[in-house]
Amino acid sequence: MKKFLVIGNPIEHSLSPKLHNYWIKENNIEAVYEKKQLNEKDIEGIVNNIKKGKLHGANVTVPFKKSVISFLDKLTPIAEEAQSVNTIFIKNEKVVGDNTDVGGFVQALKHINYNVKNKKIFVLGAGGVAPSIIIALRNLGASKITLSNRTKEKAQNLKKKYSNLEIIDWGETPDFNMIINATSLGLKNDDQVKLNYSNIGPNKLFYDVIYNPEKTNFLLKAKQFGNQIENGKMMFIYQAQLAFKIWHNILPKINDKLLN
Repeated sequence: MKKFLVIGNPIEHSLSPKLHNYWIKENNIEAVYEKKQLNEKDIEGIVNNIKKGKLHGANVTVPFKKSVISFLDKLTPIAEEAQSVNTIFIKNEKVVGDNTDVGGFVQALKHINYNVKNKKIFVLGAGGVAPSIIIALRNLGASKITLSNRTKEKAQNLKKKYSNLEIIDWGETPDFNMIINATSLGLKNDDQVKLNYSNIGPNKLFYDVIYNPEKTNFLLKAKQFGNQIENGKMMFIYQAQLAFKIWHNILPKINDKLLN
């Protein structure tokens, strides 16, 4: 039986096993998918287990999407560009890192019929999934991408790679059509993203990559001020669908049972 994992820290909130095991059963595949909380020092062992065939693949979540790269044999072009890996697989006896976050985010925006073209986008966060979101926004034709991160140096490092970014201090709020929380602020109930919601005004799209909890304080507050809100559930499902195809060569169906 093949074995797959999602690794991260924290990991208890992850619904990846539920999703992948549902698809595994639907498609009569002899496999199991589990989650494992790791520390940085454990990553090499996981990759070695994939090399040895004890594991057949892994998903990578916060905070290891970048740090896992040094243990891999090669990267796909999109993972190379993002310098962010969320899916690991074996090909020709090489351990390969891929990125399905870019495609997952693009599909999630299509799902809600939101057109980014010529829009001003404000991204909060510079780690994990942020580079994937920047690539997707650029490919979709956003007119301006502004980014803010608690540690400004990390934001400046991203600007070296994506020169079209505008970097502002944490706590500042530019004019925007859509704001994306790409930080982990919101995983805990008392987490707050400090924004002056009354100054921002209504009718913007507030997007949170977090999907569990379903409504973070960031989204709840935005809704109170008359904004459209969207969590990361569809991005999560679409990136998982693409990862499943990489491992099993089957594009699994997204049906109502999964969405409810």
